[in-house]
Amino acid sequence: MPQIIPITDLRNTNVISEICRAKREPVFVTKNGYGDLVVMSIETYEDLIEVSATDAAIAESEAEIVSSGQLHDARTALTTLRRKHFG
Repeated sequence: MPQIIPITDLRNTNVISEICRAKREPVFVTKNGYGDLVVMSIETYEDLIEVSATDAAIAESEAEIVSSGQLHDARTALTTLRRKHFG
C-alpha cells in the first residue's frame, strides 16, 4: 500500500528517508489534500528507470516485428553476436 504523507511531514527528513529505504517504494506527499510530490530513495529511482528502459526496448522490438514481420532465429543471432564481439 502506498505511503501518503502531508507536506508538513517533510520537516522530518530522517524519518522520510528511513521510510523510503525500508519500503523501497515512493512516498506520496500531499498539499492541501491533493497530490503534490513523490519522494523515493535513489535505489528505488534507479530500479524504476531500469524497468522503464526495459519496457521501452520491448515495445520498440514489438513495433519492429509488427512493421517488418521479420523474425530471426535466436541461435543464429547469438552465434553472429558472439563471433562479432568475442572473435
